[in-house]
Amino acid sequence: MLAAEVIGKKRDGQVLTSEELSFIAKGLADGNLSDAQAGAFAMAVFLKGFNVEERVGLTEAMRDSGDVLSWSLPGPVVDKHSTGGVGDTVSLIAAPVLAACGAYVPMISGRGLGHTGGTLDKLDAIPGYQTQPDIDMLKRVTRDVGCAIIGQTDDIAPADKRLYAIRDVTGTVPTIDLITTSILSKKLAAGLDFLISDVKVGSGAFMTDIRHARELAHALVDVANGAGCKSVALITDMNQPLASAVGNALEVANAVAILKGSAKDERLEEVTYTQCADLLQLCGLAGTRAEGLTMVMDAMTSGRAAEKFARMVAELGGPLDFMENTSSHLAQAEFTGDVFASAEGAVNRIETRDLGLAMIELGGGRARETDKIDMSVGFQDMAALGDTVDGSRPLARIHASSSEALERAKSAVRAAYHIGEAPKNTPLIHERID
Repeated sequence: MLAAEVIGKKRDGQVLTSEELSFIAKGLADGNLSDAQAGAFAMAVFLKGFNVEERVGLTEAMRDSGDVLSWSLPGPVVDKHSTGGVGDTVSLIAAPVLAACGAYVPMISGRGLGHTGGTLDKLDAIPGYQTQPDIDMLKRVTRDVGCAIIGQTDDIAPADKRLYAIRDVTGTVPTIDLITTSILSKKLAAGLDFLISDVKVGSGAFMTDIRHARELAHALVDVANGAGCKSVALITDMNQPLASAVGNALEVANAVAILKGSAKDERLEEVTYTQCADLLQLCGLAGTRAEGLTMVMDAMTSGRAAEKFARMVAELGGPLDFMENTSSHLAQAEFTGDVFASAEGAVNRIETRDLGLAMIELGGGRARETDKIDMSVGFQDMAALGDTVDGSRPLARIHASSSEALERAKSAVRAAYHIGEAPKNTPLIHERID
């Protein structure tokens, strides 16, 4: 079988067989498929698409390109996944909350794609934290702590690991077919029993309209359930940053403050707690969503969730006193400054994707696969839709590595915010796909 023939078949809109998809997955994993061929395959799928059988076929082929974990634990093995956005720090809070409620969470996460931030990039801001441990460490930490947030090891879905990186630099990220297969190949390889997916929609999401978000949500639920992993999905709003902080170290600090109860971030907390409550009901630890929410709030207010996060960080190589001395362990930007709107009024619209691109320009993300991320930069105390901004209420505080970068970021943030009349309220959680 020749890679060029398989790629050409999909380029011409034909349906690939399971054998052909397995050939592609094997070539991605063992290196027999070149970067050029992998990029061409991704672009062919981007342009011509998959049917359901092809989605399932590539998902299973990439899952089976490495180790598939199995578990023997006293509680359900669960996970959540987000399709990506700006200021999405849900995973850092959800994993320890779920562990505190009796679930086990082997969370295999990714790095930033396009304009979106990645959970692994945030965790890299924690000194010593091992985002790429071996499978034995993943199993041990999951068993002993209840949660472990890591990246793909060389043994877990290696075909997807390579395709994921290539998609990021070839303009082929926003395709339902490859998003679905990428997400689920990793999740199924982790040996999950239950999964909740958070499909973002809006100006900062890959799916900017509700129709495509529904299509992706149904694809995730259908393929996961078809592969034996019980699944639901939420469609949530990304017409503004989910959290008030954007940037790797800043988002970690914000998540820690929420876990400790010393800060509030209403939109981030609502999405996080809803996902956790739904997942607790799905896996049977809670009889209803309301009961699940009660369990979530008890895990937060009792400090058990914060304790789980602290133990996870320590077990994966991070500082033992990270929760107590968070700021001393996180990188601090040399230059900070507030950016103000050019006119007074309410925040009417936010070009959230542009804020994500401004983060990359600051150095907080990757324009190329090999770029090194500056963990210290980002935006803090960001104004939300409907907030009134004026000479005393800035749009955001910017953290930058130089005065020149600070001024460029001010211009970018100012351009991303539209000031006028207060917008109509839109739901944070649009739909639930069961």
